Amino acid sequence: MTNALELDGLRMHFGPVRAVDGVSLTIPRGGVTALVGESGSGKSTVGRCVVRLLKPTGGVVRIGGVDVTRLSRRELRPHRAEVSIVFQDPAGSLDPRMLVGDVVAEPLRLAGGSRLSRRARQQRVSEALAEVGLRDEVARRYPHELSGGQRQRVSIARALISSPALLIADEPTSALDVSVQASVLNLLADLQRDIGFACLFITHNLAAVEYLADQIAVMYLGKLMETGSREQIFARPAHPYTQALLAAAPVADPVRQRAQQKVLLGDDMPSALDPPSGCVFRTRCPLAFEKCALEVPPPVRIGDGEAACHLVQADGTRPDVRTGAHG
Repeated sequence: MTNALELDGLRMHFGPVRAVDGVSLTIPRGGVTALVGESGSGKSTVGRCVVRLLKPTGGVVRIGGVDVTRLSRRELRPHRAEVSIVFQDPAGSLDPRMLVGDVVAEPLRLAGGSRLSRRARQQRVSEALAEVGLRDEVARRYPHELSGGQRQRVSIARALISSPALLIADEPTSALDVSVQASVLNLLADLQRDIGFACLFITHNLAAVEYLADQIAVMYLGKLMETGSREQIFARPAHPYTQALLAAAPVADPVRQRAQQKVLLGDDMPSALDPPSGCVFRTRCPLAFEKCALEVPPPVRIGDGEAACHLVQADGTRPDVRTGAHG
């Protein structure tokens, strides 16, 4: 069985800016992989390359086994229905001049669904809205008449109406009120379980990652720092950057929150215009040593994933930025 998505050495450079610089990642059919990291790490650029809103500078993007990076717009069209995207800001991604029903039906038209009768399209739209918990009457309203949570549900309905094998969810809750974020996350989890589409979930919200993802990929300044299963990443993170992200994440339990050791990262993330030599994380890493400035660390297999750190060893030895120890 082919994978839903395979990235092999994906690169996206904007002149001298290396927004994505050699990302390799695989998502099996029906799997959920979270791509996490700070703002500016290149996460959203990866998502836009996958759906070909951006044409990659180099590398390979295979969707359902087909390399879409070199396809012309005409050749790409039959593959458009295989992948959909939900953007961060539903207010900006929905055409304010179109009725919600027409917005949701748009992918059907683009995929050749214009052959469907008007009644059949309306039925599909009604079913798609019902799947995301919205009533039929919403189809006759404009996006600005809806709440933020309702608009994001419309975005999800639009993304799934063509039954894609892969959904890119790009920070789908970050523009929403905290009170509705959980309901949208629950909806995505329920739909993924019931329908079985694969998902690349792009976020900085580690609580959502723990809830939704099977696999996690940690990105920093255009490169992958670590990959692994949800269980491994949360229980035994190998890369110092992953450890720092987890240490900084809020914990609901106040006792655990007080006991959790914080990791202070020096300075802000460097500019992608002038990334550090060697390991791009070294300027903020409390464990960096001379080799980190001289050599790019190769990915080392550890457990069920990989980590790109000179201190990580194939025998399972890993650094710990919380104690400054190795082991």
